[in-house]
Amino acid sequence: MRILLPFSSPLSATSSPVTPHFFPESPPPSQIDYSALSKILKKSVIGTLTGALSLTLVFSSPISSVAAANDPYLSLNPPSSSIDSSLNHFDSVPEDCPNEEEEADTEMQDDDFKPQLVVTNEGIVEEGWEIVNDAFLDSRSHSWIPETWQKQKDTMLASPVKSRSKAHEVIKKMLASLGDQYTRFLSPDEDHEFSRMSKYDITGIGINLREVSDGGGNVKLKVLGLVLDSPTDIAGVKQRDEILAVNGVDVSGKSSFEVSSLLQGPSKTYVDLKVKHGNCGPVKSIKLQRQVNAKTPVSYRLEKVENGNISVGYIRLKEFNALARKDLVIAMKRLQEKGASYFVMDLRDNLGGLVQAGIETAKLFLDEGDTVIYTAGRDPKTQKAVLADKNPLITSPLIVMVNNRTASASEIVASALHDNCKAVLVGERTYGKGLIQSVYELRDGSGVVVTVGKYVTPNHMDINGGGIEPDFRNLPAWDEVKEHLSKCNIL
Repeated sequence: MRILLPFSSPLSATSSPVTPHFFPESPPPSQIDYSALSKILKKSVIGTLTGALSLTLVFSSPISSVAAANDPYLSLNPPSSSIDSSLNHFDSVPEDCPNEEEEADTEMQDDDFKPQLVVTNEGIVEEGWEIVNDAFLDSRSHSWIPETWQKQKDTMLASPVKSRSKAHEVIKKMLASLGDQYTRFLSPDEDHEFSRMSKYDITGIGINLREVSDGGGNVKLKVLGLVLDSPTDIAGVKQRDEILAVNGVDVSGKSSFEVSSLLQGPSKTYVDLKVKHGNCGPVKSIKLQRQVNAKTPVSYRLEKVENGNISVGYIRLKEFNALARKDLVIAMKRLQEKGASYFVMDLRDNLGGLVQAGIETAKLFLDEGDTVIYTAGRDPKTQKAVLADKNPLITSPLIVMVNNRTASASEIVASALHDNCKAVLVGERTYGKGLIQSVYELRDGSGVVVTVGKYVTPNHMDINGGGIEPDFRNLPAWDEVKEHLSKCNIL
């Protein structure tokens, strides 16, 4: 089974093929790892594209932007953008696993035989059921309870499921009963979309991480998903393996976001990982070559405004994929070199993408310690703050342009910059997509998209369904922008 990464972009409520821009028919999915994968040995998660982390809702037809004659920011022509993994050695075996060699051998044997297991129709139904049971967040009706869901499975499997198409219909019926417009079934015909989503692999090595409590107050970083034929997949890393170190840096106690940042780097460069297989498995040191399979979503140019007295760096960001942050940094630095003293970031019609990319983009403009976003899973008490960890790349006045198709990861960026008084928002109220979905691949090549979490803005506003109201409807003068930011108060 292949496992892809979580993202944040919209998915259509129908089973029509997903587009490379993440289901533009609907709002975006986000990327945070809220999925509990116990009992799920061979699931695939694409999710949490994007996955601060978001997937979907049916959009109305795209709204074209009408350029005003005096608006220099509305027209834009975007500029034109081998996996080598090797196992080095096995490190010493942890002392707290005396029977570890036997367990490792058993697990390896199990892995060898799993592909030969017969995938039954009932097994596919139960697999879909388990994903919801372990990961689903009921964000709207609040009527989902484990006991009721157990009865649902018993009812669905009370009689034989005689065909694969019938199994898929059963899964669709189960998912529909949840009353969640973002949770849906993906038919095997849409399987090719899974591989397309590898472009949202922000790490470059095809890995997605989540934090797992060890029951003693400590947190371990476990592998949530792998991209098929990625460097980590080829190197033998498995789902649920634990990441111990990155480039010699012990990652114990670090968040999945922090470690994902450590994993990032230019394509064709190398990263060293120390991985523990399973709960008691051997510790393996591996060297992986990064490979980024994305096209740049960034285009930019320098504009002269206000009678040529002000140089403005205009940057359009079409989606949040694995190259979004890196190419945005390049664009900003080049515009600064050309004399830009003000910046406009255009997020109109940006439906989201990889949530992690949205978070890393927002960090570029925030002070160390500023809150980027709050994330929450099934347990509301586990809400976590994602914080900026460096000084901002620029301190110049910033305008962020938004509209009613600015969604998910784009809303994370817009709200983070707005609530921390780093930018003014100009345009229309945003879409309002504050939920996080992950995409799981089932063993027969079909898949399910499941809502697994939500995010809340730094000002503790739940934007889902409501969106973000801009500060200005039309582009203000830069003096107005500076005055507005000077009076802004961080809650």
